[in-house]
Amino acid sequence: MNSPFEIAGVTVESGTRTVVDVPLPKLKAHSNLAMPVHVIHGKRKGPVLFVSAAIHGDELNGIEIIRRLLATKVVGRLSGTLVAVPMVNAYGLMNESRYLPDRRDLNRAFPGSESGSLAARLAHLFVTEVVTRCTHGIDLHTGSNHRTNLPQIRANLEDQETERLARSFGVPVLLNSATRDGSLRAAAGDLGIPTLLYEAGEALRYNEVAIRAGTAGIIGVMRALEMLKPVKKQSRPKRQPYIARSSSWVRAPESGMLNTVIALGSQVSKGDVLGYVNDPYSNERVRILANADGVVIGRLELPNVHEGDAIYHVAKFSADSNDVADWVETFQMGHSDEDSLI
Repeated sequence: MNSPFEIAGVTVESGTRTVVDVPLPKLKAHSNLAMPVHVIHGKRKGPVLFVSAAIHGDELNGIEIIRRLLATKVVGRLSGTLVAVPMVNAYGLMNESRYLPDRRDLNRAFPGSESGSLAARLAHLFVTEVVTRCTHGIDLHTGSNHRTNLPQIRANLEDQETERLARSFGVPVLLNSATRDGSLRAAAGDLGIPTLLYEAGEALRYNEVAIRAGTAGIIGVMRALEMLKPVKKQSRPKRQPYIARSSSWVRAPESGMLNTVIALGSQVSKGDVLGYVNDPYSNERVRILANADGVVIGRLELPNVHEGDAIYHVAKFSADSNDVADWVETFQMGHSDEDSLI
């Protein structure tokens, strides 16, 4: 039998599930605010996995992913413990803002401080009450600043366990990404907790493919951790993801209005035309050219651009980029079907 699980002063018995409201610093109007933490504590021992969303308050896909995850019947039969936090940055969510009221980015404030800024205090609270009680983690994000991302996992793929879990998520593209100072992934890594970062879709918008892929991906990780029973033997071998060891942004050569001609997930070769920047004053058109061979994993969706703005994110692979793009298309079509719903 599993031992009781304690979080924020609440004891969760084995074989039960509950929602724990972790108190947050009050709003300036002195209204109370809490961070909801859903805990499913299995009867049998196993890993403790945290899944977090809305560290940036305008990134909504993760909230829906966690809702669907908690609604699945399969998680009610898990071994170990699932700790799901759909709204880490409740302040930003209320304001439809990426940031906290103090204009700080929470994902640059970890591991935080008990006596620091609002961002530092919230980061410290999350690390203390959630992260340190877990063995593994998945942090859910979207693109920012009117950019949309192809479903992808970013992780330290030099770590064998992290790479194993990244592969089990089931997305076509894995990006070997160094951790940034102040990020949740960096803080968890310093504590020896393998953590994946799932990027998909854009801020302030639901993306159905991203949501379905994220929900299925978390379940895939839970199966790899043996928190859930493995699926029955499949007739076809599972396709392995492609690992991008580097990526780069293509930036706007001029200011003007963007016309894009390349879809997210497309294969490109160096020198290919990705789109155009049109000058509404002179009516001139400037081509935007790919700076490398690869696959477009991120794209700006806002037509209005300034010179130097990041427009296309191109991941570089040692494999044939056509193969990567082919699987991306198959993956997107698979998660567009109603049958793909969890």
